[in-house]
Amino acid sequence: MELCDRWGIPHSQFLGAGDGRWTELDRAKALSFVAYQRTVCDQCGTRASEWDEEQGGDRFAYVTTSVRCTGCELIAHEQDQVPDGLDGYGVRIGLVPRTVRR
Repeated sequence: MELCDRWGIPHSQFLGAGDGRWTELDRAKALSFVAYQRTVCDQCGTRASEWDEEQGGDRFAYVTTSVRCTGCELIAHEQDQVPDGLDGYGVRIGLVPRTVRR
């Protein structure tokens, strides 16, 4: 459903069975997917029910882990190098592919 949402197509078309028109079942699936997405924390990606024992969850459902992303590391380093006066709101460091040189 995530791909269907991203591409704006009905699930039946994604499965190769539909002609591109949204069926009642396609709409029900899309609405259910949106409702599910609204329960997911934007920051950590978990849902409150996964932690709530009264809802069948577990207070210790997840453990933390440290992951190093070289791209994020480079962005953080470059952010520290932004000159004073430009380091305010709206300044964002991004990554672009390096040009291949032969």
